[in-house]
Amino acid sequence: MTFAQIILPLNLKGTFTYKVPDVYLDEIEVGMRVLVPFRGKKIYTGIVTEIHQNAPEIFIPKEIISILDEFPILPNEQIRFWNWLSEYYLCNLGEIYRFAFPSSLKLESETYLKLKPNVTVDFELLEVNEMYLIQALEVRQLINLTEIEAFIPKKDIVKTINSLIDLKYIEVDEKIAEKYKAKEVAYLKIEDSVLKRNLPEILVELKRSPKQQELFLSILEKQTEHPEKPIRKSEIFAEGNYASTQLKSLSEKGLVQEYYLQKDRLEAYSGEMEELEKLTDSQLVAKSEIDAAFATGKNVLLHGVTSSGKTHIYLEKIQETVSEGKSVLFLLPEISLTKQIVQRLEKKYGKQLGFYHQKLTDFERVEVWRKVKNNELKVVIGTRNALFLPFQSLGLVIVDEEHDSMYRPREVSPYFNAKDSALVLAKTYGAMAILGSATPSVETYYLAKKGKLQYVYLGERFGNVKLPEYQLIDFKEAQDLKRVTGNFTTEVTEEIQNELHQKKQIMILHNRRGYANVVECESCGYVHYCSNCDVVMTYHKFSDEMKCHYCGQKATKPKFCPKCHSENLNVRGVGVEQIFEEISRIFPEAEIDRMDVDSMRKKFAYEKLYEKIENGETDIIVGTQMISKGLDFDDIELVVIPKADALLYVQDFRAEEKAYQLITQVSGRAGRISGKGKVMIQTYNPHHTVFQLIKENYSLKIYDHFLEERRKFLYPPFVKLILIELKHRREEKTNRASQFMGSILRKYLPEECILGPEKSPISKINLLYQYQILLKLPKGKKYSEYKNLVLKSFEEFDELPAYRSIKRIVFVDF
Repeated sequence: MTFAQIILPLNLKGTFTYKVPDVYLDEIEVGMRVLVPFRGKKIYTGIVTEIHQNAPEIFIPKEIISILDEFPILPNEQIRFWNWLSEYYLCNLGEIYRFAFPSSLKLESETYLKLKPNVTVDFELLEVNEMYLIQALEVRQLINLTEIEAFIPKKDIVKTINSLIDLKYIEVDEKIAEKYKAKEVAYLKIEDSVLKRNLPEILVELKRSPKQQELFLSILEKQTEHPEKPIRKSEIFAEGNYASTQLKSLSEKGLVQEYYLQKDRLEAYSGEMEELEKLTDSQLVAKSEIDAAFATGKNVLLHGVTSSGKTHIYLEKIQETVSEGKSVLFLLPEISLTKQIVQRLEKKYGKQLGFYHQKLTDFERVEVWRKVKNNELKVVIGTRNALFLPFQSLGLVIVDEEHDSMYRPREVSPYFNAKDSALVLAKTYGAMAILGSATPSVETYYLAKKGKLQYVYLGERFGNVKLPEYQLIDFKEAQDLKRVTGNFTTEVTEEIQNELHQKKQIMILHNRRGYANVVECESCGYVHYCSNCDVVMTYHKFSDEMKCHYCGQKATKPKFCPKCHSENLNVRGVGVEQIFEEISRIFPEAEIDRMDVDSMRKKFAYEKLYEKIENGETDIIVGTQMISKGLDFDDIELVVIPKADALLYVQDFRAEEKAYQLITQVSGRAGRISGKGKVMIQTYNPHHTVFQLIKENYSLKIYDHFLEERRKFLYPPFVKLILIELKHRREEKTNRASQFMGSILRKYLPEECILGPEKSPISKINLLYQYQILLKLPKGKKYSEYKNLVLKSFEEFDELPAYRSIKRIVFVDF
């Protein structure tokens, strides 16, 4: 007997054993999708990960229902990659499957009802709802539960169905329907046989229907002008005021034929192709260092200052890889960055270029997935989802802006770091990897320093353009001298005015959404907390509402204090909207735009703003960290950071590193062509080590400072961190569970490795109370031993039925 191990799209541990029916023995292969029953009559699409002859001893396995694919849909390399992710990040394979696959490729059964064969219904026994359902089933053979809601109240559905099942009139059926449908476009044509007929005769026939006659002539004209070009139905209907009844009449008379052609949902570039620009001398040196590292099988950290032309080097390596017949994965931290790189690459690769990210519809993802599977795409640009595409011959993985925290968002399950995972994916395929950044993460820099990665430094900007000059402004001193307007010193406003006179563009960075952090009652101190989370709601003046940035809850701004009924309400704290309003007031003649999550929600909002900046229609861009990424424009000369201290004083051991990265990245937007870039940083503490090191602009010195701090206080890269978060609706139960988890961990691990349990910095999000335990584990061989003990602790914790309702999330290397 043959058995198969199947991954199901459920957050359950391990794989499941199913028997392979004799009829499928010759067809089944690892990587295929199969339909399997699970827990009663529910049916899921699973993926075969192993075929063997080891019969389970403690249960009788169910049989596979059917195979969905003629050939394996998932390469062996991806299965090995999934197994590594599951093992390293302590997450389940089912979680990875749910995240990795477009949902249209994961068929699930819907519960359908049907009449029992040869049944005779006695309507006198039935209640009114039961009668409705039987009558509906007589008209239609199958009805699913959502369709029943149209004619039976929700509260009565289950009672009605159970009653008819007891009477043996109906039965439950599980019907599978593939969700993906190819996009079809309607076209029109006049058959050759009609064209051979006498035209005046046809027009006489249509004389009594002038609209039909007009429609026929419109199609005839287009077909005669361009006989080789198909005529789209939508084009004809857009040009004239026609109705579908007129087309239907022409079809019935045999004069016009309507037909359909399949069409890709994503338009491929079909313009002129361009050659790549030649590399400069310093870029050629960097490229030769990369080539030498690849020859010895070593991956590369490309540390290039902002505007040094890292992308040019990427393009050269992409060209080499594609010419060897292999494909390339180009990873970016977020979708807003894909526009400019797509514009560069599509002129070189046209239809061989694809992109894959979370903004695509599910059907669009399926189309990209299938093209990658068929090896039609040579270059794929994508966010971290793209790691899971079924590459056939991956030769190169590029991770641009490798330091970016968007590669490891904590809000999306399963948790994993896309940068580290990309290195493993490359190794699995036997491909090479380049990690690129102007401000590498401390961990990556340390790996390069230790020789695990080849360090390649590109220290000059493209065309020998000078790096921006930094100026630290003591905001406290400016306040004392009364040289301040709102949140801006006179020095900054004068410099902005000077840039505007020279028709240059300015960027202002303030990394806080909304208008104000809090709306406070001046009389009693009351502030408006989110009802779902333990956070104060942020006031957004543009939409005039309070928003929670954790659960998304909204509320209107109160007119008076709900506690003491005072109308004396005031806003505290400064958000990006307030900076935008202030700068609009100081420079009323300037064209000012805002770039943050809230202003970029509409489709194509990024593209419209990029176009506006490129055409010089915008003078000042005010934004959050979003403006530090991917904006490559000629006329931006000045960058202002009005409240730089807010970047440093955050509850995070990486706060200084992130502040340095953000300031350096945003300053890199200035003076990319002229070399006259200037960065003005307003701070209450200009003598802070990080600000002084940024001013010196000597990156190796700042990384030595970060590494010394991390070594002193035992943080990565000198230890491995695992954060365990426990959540539940009842606070006392979460607290008890966290104490119990802590006691089990202390049984297996040394006391110095365990910090906590403690309340999370934000103790309640979305009505769930949160407690956390931080594990600091040694690196090397000891780490895998300790990790196994952590897993053993989880198993012991799970044995207690009282804590099964506790939600546990594990972040490895967070």
